[in-house]
Amino acid sequence: MEYLLILLAALARVVPHPSNVTPVAAMALFGGAFLSRRFALLYPLAVMLISDLILNLFVYDIPIFIPESFLVYASFLITGGLGIWCRNRRTLGVLVGVSFASSVQFFLLTNFGTWLFSGLYPQTGAGLVQCYTFALPFFQQSVLGDLFWLSCLLGAHRIASRWLPARIRASF
Repeated sequence: MEYLLILLAALARVVPHPSNVTPVAAMALFGGAFLSRRFALLYPLAVMLISDLILNLFVYDIPIFIPESFLVYASFLITGGLGIWCRNRRTLGVLVGVSFASSVQFFLLTNFGTWLFSGLYPQTGAGLVQCYTFALPFFQQSVLGDLFWLSCLLGAHRIASRWLPARIRASF
């Protein structure tokens, strides 16, 4: 079942979608909160690697492992850690708050990397502010996308926990 989630999430990153509206952060958060720690930390990285390879082969003509990409991957590890942190605090309010915190840290970390490594912005305080300002529309997309995908995962988990036999649920 976990491998199916990886493939579906990778596919969701590859098919056309609004910018920053993918299930990877929600998958890391949900995995940490409800599933194994391995799922929270390893599987989102697998989704990113698989989908980055596909995107690089068929869509983009840029190297996969540019310095900014390491910060994207690190951000998903942080999100998995946030999920693990809220494992014993799994109320809807906590999950929504942690999802928002995940979106914020993704925005701050990845856009700092864009400013630092891309050469698109001057290496000044004003350049950093400009980078974050230009990224604000993507931040809104991330927040909404993360909440949407987390809601999908929570709903699927709830349905599975009520309707699937225990031996099948154990594979989640």
